[in-house]
Amino acid sequence: MQTVKLNNGVEMPILGFGVYQVPDHKECEKAVLEALDTGYRLLDTAQAYFNEEAVGSAIKKSGINRKDIFLVTKIWISNAGYEKAKKSIEESLNKLQSDYVDLLLIHQPFNDYYGTYRAMEEAYRAGKTRAIGVSNFYPDRFIDLCHFCQVPPAVNQVETHVFQQQKVAREIMKKYHTQIMSWGPFAEGRNNYFQNETLKEIGAKYGKSVAQTALRFLTQEGVVVIPKSTHKERMEENFHIFDFELSEEDMNKIRALDTGKSLFFSHYDPETVEFLTGLGK
Repeated sequence: MQTVKLNNGVEMPILGFGVYQVPDHKECEKAVLEALDTGYRLLDTAQAYFNEEAVGSAIKKSGINRKDIFLVTKIWISNAGYEKAKKSIEESLNKLQSDYVDLLLIHQPFNDYYGTYRAMEEAYRAGKTRAIGVSNFYPDRFIDLCHFCQVPPAVNQVETHVFQQQKVAREIMKKYHTQIMSWGPFAEGRNNYFQNETLKEIGAKYGKSVAQTALRFLTQEGVVVIPKSTHKERMEENFHIFDFELSEEDMNKIRALDTGKSLFFSHYDPETVEFLTGLGK
């Protein structure tokens, strides 16, 4: 598996498996076991996904050495602030049946995320996480946090796909030596994603699907991706993206698909902020 080196020297797989929107324990456990069987070693969960227990159970049942798995979880808005975050980290570790996670992220840039980050820095120094970072931090809040924290964010997980390539944000992350990680690499099929003519045409040249072409594009751009599926054949398809390489001409064609806009929501939109902060109470 191809890896990226984080700013603290930790190696992270560039391709992983996400479990967003799989809250059912049995279904999630089965999906994670199948993903691990396929070869995935990066698993991405979160407190807000309500499936940390299932992920932890699957890891135990897999028989795979914990050290061979890169485990990611995220602290939710309702657990923001030093004391709550500190407690929630312990709860997540218990649910995951692990003494540590490999990457711990702030899920959303709301509530007292400075207090949350201090608790994460403490957990990092105590060996309860091998790296810390953020998720959904736009350039303004990302820069602000970077200037007033002691441990620089190793990762920023943001919406990233062929239609939102985060070109400006990526340049800023690069300045602070922070790795970009994609959520929604397929944009949940929005904007007629899987019927896009450019992706279909390029994929056909390499004998690859639209999904494989899109994932290959992102990984060639240095983006960590965590596609989700509860179907093993899709997991296997998404996993087999390292046996071909897109030409620079094809990369440029896909780069041209970028709109620079979200297909989901904006943290600059008052209604979105009202909704998300409401979930933190």
